[in-house]
Amino acid sequence: MRIALLQLNSRDDKAANLATITRFFDEKIAGRGVDLVVAPEYSTFLGGSREEQWAAGETFPEGEGYRALQALARRHAVTFHTGSMIEKQDNGYFNTSVIFGPDGTERARYRKIHLFDVVTPGGEVYRESDTIRRGEEIVDFALDGHRIGCAICYDMRFPELFLAHMKAGCDMLCVPAAFTMETGKDHWETLLRARAIETQCWLMAPGQVGKHRVGEAEVACYGNSMIIDPWGTVVARASNVPGVIIADADFAWQDRVRSILPSNRHHVL
Repeated sequence: MRIALLQLNSRDDKAANLATITRFFDEKIAGRGVDLVVAPEYSTFLGGSREEQWAAGETFPEGEGYRALQALARRHAVTFHTGSMIEKQDNGYFNTSVIFGPDGTERARYRKIHLFDVVTPGGEVYRESDTIRRGEEIVDFALDGHRIGCAICYDMRFPELFLAHMKAGCDMLCVPAAFTMETGKDHWETLLRARAIETQCWLMAPGQVGKHRVGEAEVACYGNSMIIDPWGTVVARASNVPGVIIADADFAWQDRVRSILPSNRHHVL
């Protein structure tokens, strides 16, 4: 399976973000034989004030971003994991992944379960729950005989979610993110490789990179989008600028890993 990850510098301008995603599809993905494209967290709108984020929220499937990304999947005949968008439902908002099939039909929808409510060592305060409600369902989707488990950013710190995916039969995991620079330099690769090793799954982690506005300040995302194999080896890594990385998932190698070190069959809890 050929996988492409989008590394974006999304900001609080939905039209500009959609234009960048479209350009990357047209210039860097078309004609490359890609089966699955994965975008980062908050791919269509990142940052701004709480009120601006709510204003950018969309009711699915009528929303502008939903329709534009759906059209890209259909036009390029690929499965497209959109990273995440701000979904409006009734009086609430969710950080939601939508997965489109090559014909544009919605294959799955995952709402982020673990919300980023932290104070970093440097004193930066993040309270995603001030804007977003938490999801409650563990979600995966099928592609070419494989099951792909969904997670978003801060979810990666909770191995029980990934073990649930493994026990449900997933052999691939998607972790779109907008990881902070401060935590990214120390935790990003360590956590992602651990999740791949403990589940023996292929893991795709596209990230936001560069600065975006949050309130009156600007904060930076770590980038370093990665595709990691079931042994925990990083087989593709993005640089520190927006772009696209592509790699092939070798499932024969995954079978080999699971046979020589069958830890995924040794769980007793």
